[in-house]
Amino acid sequence: MDKNGKIVKVAGPLVIADNMLGSKMFDVVFVSEKKLMGEIIELNQEKAYIQVYEETEGIGVGEVVYPTGEPLSVELGPGLLESIYDGTQRPLDKIYSQVGDFITRGIQVKSISRDKKWRFIPLVKKNDSVSEGDKLGFVQETTLIKHFIMVPPGMKGKVKEIKEGDFTVEEKVAVLSNEGKDTQIMMMHRWPVRKPRPYLEKLSPEMPLFTGQRVVDMFFPIAKGGTACVPGPFGSGKTVIQHQLAKWADAEVIVYIGCGERGNEMTDVLLEFPELVDPKSGEPLMKRTVLIANTSNMPVAAREASVYTGITIAEYFRDMGYSVALMADSTSRWAEAMREISGRLEEMPGEEGYPAYLGAKIASFYERAGRVKCLSTEEREGALSVIGAVSPPGGDLSDPVVQSTLRVVKVFWSLEAQLAYRRHFPAISWLNSYSLYNENIKDYILKNVSEDYFDLQGSSMRILEEESELEEVVRLVGVDALSGSDRLILLAARMIREDFLHQNAFHEIDTYSSVEKQYKMLSVINHFYQKAKETLQKQVEIFSIENVKVKDKIARMKYTPKENVASIDEIKNEIDGELEALSKNI
Repeated sequence: MDKNGKIVKVAGPLVIADNMLGSKMFDVVFVSEKKLMGEIIELNQEKAYIQVYEETEGIGVGEVVYPTGEPLSVELGPGLLESIYDGTQRPLDKIYSQVGDFITRGIQVKSISRDKKWRFIPLVKKNDSVSEGDKLGFVQETTLIKHFIMVPPGMKGKVKEIKEGDFTVEEKVAVLSNEGKDTQIMMMHRWPVRKPRPYLEKLSPEMPLFTGQRVVDMFFPIAKGGTACVPGPFGSGKTVIQHQLAKWADAEVIVYIGCGERGNEMTDVLLEFPELVDPKSGEPLMKRTVLIANTSNMPVAAREASVYTGITIAEYFRDMGYSVALMADSTSRWAEAMREISGRLEEMPGEEGYPAYLGAKIASFYERAGRVKCLSTEEREGALSVIGAVSPPGGDLSDPVVQSTLRVVKVFWSLEAQLAYRRHFPAISWLNSYSLYNENIKDYILKNVSEDYFDLQGSSMRILEEESELEEVVRLVGVDALSGSDRLILLAARMIREDFLHQNAFHEIDTYSSVEKQYKMLSVINHFYQKAKETLQKQVEIFSIENVKVKDKIARMKYTPKENVASIDEIKNEIDGELEALSKNI
């Protein structure tokens, strides 16, 4: 009996095949003689509904479908870093070298090179007992990252054989013996993308993930192992913020998923990343980065798979004990792919045509983030932070994708078109955004940064809130009609907005601010406000305070190079000197 299926219907990326008895949900199949890769997303008696990850043009009824009996999986092993993959983990650089600029349908390329040899250095000895998740050895994959070879989940035993030397990912490096049964361990294994990788325990996220972006770190911080959402309208800078976080976030490994974004934006990432320098090590940033590119002109079904491919690779590095940051840009395109497939399956539509399970899918994706105790007999912690951009139509925050995301994430960076039109970047609204991690990271910040960090944060936010209340009055009666104390609030708020929150992503110094520099900058502005308030009470004219020369130095603080950060404190003495001189001249 022929075990292959036969196509009975083709509807865009959805193919229905008969004679598929024995197949399971999410099994990978190959459609027609062109061997187009697909995944079973619905089963009905002997019929299988297949989501095909490539263009189905020219595929007809009666053609063959070849089941594999395995779910969609990624290859995990040395060679992941510095790679650029499509949504199903096919290496785009290797495809380009084989077939040129356009991906040929049905092309099959191994995700990890089978020819390259890696130097394996063992960390265990013969007869040692090891359990799942224990480190057997490591490969120095790049100058920045040691790639640990671990006992795959579900395995344990005594080390019967352990090798040292140069091996390919398919060659045996160890043999484990358990109850008389020997298991060979290679440097590579496969893992189904829709199944979260196991861990021992989920921990509370208590360390901040510093990003070098002042509005994020100082006002709306994210913790290592946390989740964040960046919704905003077209042109408000979502992609630039995602790029900035990918470049400068305080994580050891970066996984960047370009999910349905424009090809030219992804091109910028691919061209920029190899040239960027990691601020901590001085090495190219690409040495600790994995890029997954599924641009808007690539098949829509593969877009749905791309976020799972990315997060499985991220979990793998988390299991080694690394802090990993994953950027998904944008989850709206992922949801749109789900909507398209759901429509072709003739499922009952939910809000705005999205499938009824949209919220559950988004929640299950973000739930894979977290700070965890890794699967191992040694004490080891890893963290996976997930930051997703959302592109609601017309910037409408009541969009189902935004609302479903906000229900599960703890940080909301709200991008505003108005701020972007005023050329204020990052265009994160300080009045609408929030972070629920302040309490989690409080102890770390008070111990390692400063004891008045949160006082500074609170007083600065109050000034910005008071400014927004005064703006209405200013529009009605003008600035001159305000009292001196109100005008001082407007001055201090403008300093916070323009000299602190505004940050130039393309300026070599301003693109990244260390936490020390951020704290010093905001404390200088706060010091100016407090001293100016005292000076105002001594009957000094507000006009004189508004025109002090030290304002220029405050405006230029952001361009202070990292080796001169200590000099920012000296501005406080100049503030004291100028304002005291005004008091004496009354």
